[in-house]
Amino acid sequence: MKKQWLCAAGILLSSQALADNPIVTEVFTADPAALVHDDTVYLYTGHDEAPNNDVFFEMHDWLAFSSKDMVSWTAHGPIMKATDFKWAKGDAWASHMIEKDGKFYFFTTVRHNEEKPGFAIGVAVSDSPTGPFKDAIGHALVTNDMTTQTPNDWDDIDPAIFTEDNGDTYMFFGNLVPKYVKLTDSLTELDGEIKVIDVPNFTEAAWVHKKGENYYLSYACEFPEKICYAMSKSIHGPWEYKGILNEVAGNSETNHQSIIDYKGKDYFIYHTGALPPKGDQPSGGRFRRSVAVDPLIYNDDGTLKRVVMSTEGITEPAQEK
Repeated sequence: MKKQWLCAAGILLSSQALADNPIVTEVFTADPAALVHDDTVYLYTGHDEAPNNDVFFEMHDWLAFSSKDMVSWTAHGPIMKATDFKWAKGDAWASHMIEKDGKFYFFTTVRHNEEKPGFAIGVAVSDSPTGPFKDAIGHALVTNDMTTQTPNDWDDIDPAIFTEDNGDTYMFFGNLVPKYVKLTDSLTELDGEIKVIDVPNFTEAAWVHKKGENYYLSYACEFPEKICYAMSKSIHGPWEYKGILNEVAGNSETNHQSIIDYKGKDYFIYHTGALPPKGDQPSGGRFRRSVAVDPLIYNDDGTLKRVVMSTEGITEPAQEK
């Protein structure tokens, strides 16, 4: 379906009868994290800028988009650069946004400087979901030296935040070894020890959500990455493995998911390398990914149907039931 785009002052608007996948075609986007706030979906993504698909990731900043129907999306431009954390060298990897008491907290992955080498998790804050954001504490929340489960210096990545009904907030994260830790009420300190989670074939990209009485832990598994999931009756587990939720996403070796309930419908947001070349713009691929959205469907017993990735995307605008 033909898209009409307006690009001005950092704003990108789409007007179309249906969403297409990928949902954004003007830039490469990756590692989606969605927040539902005030009847609006805010989508935060990494920004792939690699000049080719055979070297490595190049990511300097994070982008934000918003929608009121899951079909038309408005771009709000970069909300923050990795080097806005003064202690960071760069590498704007996966992130997660939550709101608390009218402020927006942006947890994200960056590469720390040589004072604490390796990847780290920082937290930034703003009064607006679209920024500007600033470092909330002036130092990293988690650094590579705080965990010893693997020798890799990238094993503390991909923060995902979940808040219980009683206000307790937990951060899930990790590569190869999944971990979680309780946060203080300020969201800027750890409140207890970092604990390891027992699920099979974990690679990265943890995401936790709740539906009814069931907690769901989805994550990228194996490599090339599929999305697998497990279920529990408690945020602390034990987690019962349920299998594959999403297959390998096109020609991308990585996958990264976000799951939301919006206006009574459930959505699975992920990235793929399937963006075709457009004029002089290069095609998507392993280091040039793009965010897509498809429906998420629950079985009667609470388990999840396998997500069917589509070119058509969301076929009906979200409306209140």
